[in-house]
Amino acid sequence: MAALDFLDRIPYLGCMRVAILSDIHANLQALTKALEIIDRLHIDEIYCLGDIVGYGANPNECIDLIRTRAKFCVLGNHDLAALDPSHARYFTKPGQISARWTHRVLTDANLSYLHALPYRVDLEHCTLVHASPSQPEAWEYVLSLGIAARQFSAFATPLCCIGHTHVPSICSEDLRTFTFKRGVRYLLNAGSVGQPRDGNPQLCFGVLDLTAWSYKTTRADYDVRAASKAITDAGLPSVLATRLFFGQ
Repeated sequence: MAALDFLDRIPYLGCMRVAILSDIHANLQALTKALEIIDRLHIDEIYCLGDIVGYGANPNECIDLIRTRAKFCVLGNHDLAALDPSHARYFTKPGQISARWTHRVLTDANLSYLHALPYRVDLEHCTLVHASPSQPEAWEYVLSLGIAARQFSAFATPLCCIGHTHVPSICSEDLRTFTFKRGVRYLLNAGSVGQPRDGNPQLCFGVLDLTAWSYKTTRADYDVRAASKAITDAGLPSVLATRLFFGQ
């Protein structure tokens, strides 16, 4: 079946609306608020694009929630670094400190959960990957149209959902269509729940409507002050606490 043929059969799916979460980064306050919104919207399923942990002060609590709530989840680079901090060698110094701290505080059950996460999940209607479908284990940042153009040959579904950059975006296969419509394949970046980097400190996630074949980026305020204080109280680098106020 061709990828776009799927769109003709969308009304027959049991699951109608999906929340796409990415880059939670152990920010319990942001995740809790996002889940409150998801529940209020009566979302059918949740997909997580990885980086549940890293930077923030509540990795166990965030993994516990994702384990309970997410239908599918893929591995992010900070999740991998929490399993083995040697993978944090290319992180900034605060990121390396956070990776080692996260590794120490994670429960055995949550380490096992992260260890079992795949790099990629291919569903009928979309592909899930943390960074890029062409090189899911290389943690490539899709930050330009040129890089985006190389990704479409790496997935066969109508849609590929990514995170990693912490910046929400929608890019079509023709590189000219940036609003959602039928008959076009997309690379969709869900942004970041717990550490946005687009200059907007509000939490960010996406809602995909499979019946209407529409997508909406959702932004909302959360208790940034409490999330920042939790990082400071945990003894993590202060820059990880202050950046939350500025969406950086």
